[in-house]
Amino acid sequence: MTTRNCSCAGSLKSVFFTGLLMLFTGQWSHWAEAAPPPPVPSLAPMLEKVLLSVVNISTRSTAQLRRHPLLDDPFFRHFFDLPDEVPRGKKSQSLGSGVIIDAKQGYVLTNHHVIKDADEITVTLRDRRTLTASVVGQDPEADIAVLKIPATELTAIPMADSDALRVGDFVVAIGNPFGLSQTVTYGIVSAVGRSGLGIEGFENFIQTDASINPGNSGGALVTMQGELVGINTAIVGPSGGSVGIGFAIPSNMAQAVMVQLVEHGEVRRGQLGVATQDLTPELAAAFGLKQMGGAVIAKVIPRSAADRAGLVAGDIVVAVNSKRVSNGSALRNAIGLERVGDRLKLDIIRNGKSRTLHATIAEPQQLRTDAGRLSARLAGAMLGDIESHDAGRGGTGGVEVIDVERGSAAWHAGLRAGDIIVSINRQVLASVADVSAAIRRSENSLLLNIRRGNAALYIVVK
Repeated sequence: MTTRNCSCAGSLKSVFFTGLLMLFTGQWSHWAEAAPPPPVPSLAPMLEKVLLSVVNISTRSTAQLRRHPLLDDPFFRHFFDLPDEVPRGKKSQSLGSGVIIDAKQGYVLTNHHVIKDADEITVTLRDRRTLTASVVGQDPEADIAVLKIPATELTAIPMADSDALRVGDFVVAIGNPFGLSQTVTYGIVSAVGRSGLGIEGFENFIQTDASINPGNSGGALVTMQGELVGINTAIVGPSGGSVGIGFAIPSNMAQAVMVQLVEHGEVRRGQLGVATQDLTPELAAAFGLKQMGGAVIAKVIPRSAADRAGLVAGDIVVAVNSKRVSNGSALRNAIGLERVGDRLKLDIIRNGKSRTLHATIAEPQQLRTDAGRLSARLAGAMLGDIESHDAGRGGTGGVEVIDVERGSAAWHAGLRAGDIIVSINRQVLASVADVSAAIRRSENSLLLNIRRGNAALYIVVK
């Protein structure tokens, strides 16, 4: 035991004197230089390239003000000595973000709500160049817009495959929150495929905890490789600021919409012609299925693309073009990104057995009718099939109230433009053709089940 201790002490002494010898002979510095500290991880190299593609967008618009008709009466103006020129509009400004996606053509991708109703759109680049942008096209349903700027030496961002994104992947959000240019936040993907939020017509959001604030809209959500995986769009924040729940439109959806906007200036959506609902555990048990996920066909519109393809009520769509369909919203998104004339492969389950059908997307059949012709109790309302009726709005079908004449019978009954009439006297509606049949069965009054935004209500019309 004593010998082992002496040997250890001798070894330590040897190391100590060797170190002193190296220090005095100048060899210590060479040894230290040969073992540098490990590099500190940083996103800076990636961001130096990506930030060149993110722009600031500012808009100016004029909102028309409603004023009393007497203000346009020359006698009234003269009597009260009012000035001849009275402002007819209120000017406003807004800020947002955008992403350069085509350097050669000068195309900038952003949100529709960023440039909605804008009279003037100004884009500021990373190098401080300020340019006036023109609108190539915009799609309110998907909240996507494409701008064009007259500039050279631009840097476009590469696109990522958003379908490959997984919960837990690291992402970076870039934009101009609260007017603070080129702000970067970091987080993870909290969820994918978020829908049913009532934010947009077509929803398939990426959820992230990377801070997104007002002014970030239209900005970039990028991967660690510096590829665009989403367009920052919305937040959940009671106070108007970030609470760690932000939403971005997936790059694959944005790119599909962008292609049509560049080609046509608008999105030419077709129609499958079905009303759907989610395959819940209760419905799965009722259908004798063990699997979860899918869109149940609640009704097929006669003479529609779905009808011609052979779809029937009770079919469960589980995939479109070999891509899994998880619910009614997913089916609506899949159909909404297709063009008129596109051919689809639909994988379905019917009576517990798997089948494959093929459908060709058709032109929308937006039938309209004057409700007053069907019933005097609804006079003044114009009804129509829901636009892009592929899965109904919210997956429940219905008929849209396109317009209501102020002061009419329908107006006094409580109907308003934008309402969705889900049923009349508990008879579910899928198209305007069902309205007439439902009214004929009524006697004294009409019980309307209405969906208004995210709210639902009943209206009794006598």
